[in-house]
Amino acid sequence: MSEPSDAEDDIPFNRDFPLRPGVAEEVVPGVRRVLCDNPGLFTFTGTVSYIVGRGKVAIIDPGPDSEAHAQALLDAVRGETVTHVFVTHTHRDHSPNAARIKAATGAPVYAEGPHRASRPRFESEKHNPESGVDRDFHPDVRLRDGDVIEGESWRLVSVATPGHTANHMAFAWPERGINFVGDHVMGWSTSIVAPPDGSMVDYMASLEKLSRRDEQLYFSGHGPEIPDGPRFARHLVRHRRAREASILHRLAKGEADIPTLVRAIYIGLDPRLSAAAGYSVLAHLEDLVARGMVLTDGDPVIGGRYRLA
Repeated sequence: MSEPSDAEDDIPFNRDFPLRPGVAEEVVPGVRRVLCDNPGLFTFTGTVSYIVGRGKVAIIDPGPDSEAHAQALLDAVRGETVTHVFVTHTHRDHSPNAARIKAATGAPVYAEGPHRASRPRFESEKHNPESGVDRDFHPDVRLRDGDVIEGESWRLVSVATPGHTANHMAFAWPERGINFVGDHVMGWSTSIVAPPDGSMVDYMASLEKLSRRDEQLYFSGHGPEIPDGPRFARHLVRHRRAREASILHRLAKGEADIPTLVRAIYIGLDPRLSAAAGYSVLAHLEDLVARGMVLTDGDPVIGGRYRLA
């Protein structure tokens, strides 16, 4: 799930992704991808599910609650056996179809865990309108950072990458130099980080962690593959630091609320994205308040007013 963008010329985005929904494409040997027909402001052309291996295979991110997409995945593996289902995180465009695939194949579902927030909700905080959360998801096998899961022709290592959600997990295939990075890193747009479900501190730490790993080829939850993944992750780190600097620059002119900051930072923003942009700004402010650089009265919440310390 992406965040609204301001001027992001510093990030080499690639929005060329002609894959058609329901068509299984072998993008590299041993990795097929199938696009779900759920395009949108935050999903680009739709959710991308991955089929790993041949014969006895794993499916990564079966997608939203879609019978048609589940059938497309099952058609793609006809004559093969699905032995594992992996889920990167519990947003409703990624995890709900796991139940359908499990019912059809008997394959157990692997993930970090059920949905949880990155921090407790403040008493003064209204419910986050980021309603795309799958609270019904419960994996059969809960994974920890560094767990190794082996199939017949593949071997995946779980890489905890909290930030976009608290339970976000990437799945690396070290021998092939591949990392399935979910929504943490996407080639078409930056990811949304919306407190309390998301955390900017965690998100930045996870970007740094991915950039230190050896896998070069990233496959994301939306959009095309990223051929130089660690370098791209470092671009994202620099972009977020620039966003933080923009917030501090605006606050140097005086106290402001989040809508004021959004107008100052996101020039020419599509009005439909203003609420999501506000939550991204809040994620930065939460971090800046914790570091003692910005002050607010009470907890850092979406309706608060902020000033330099």
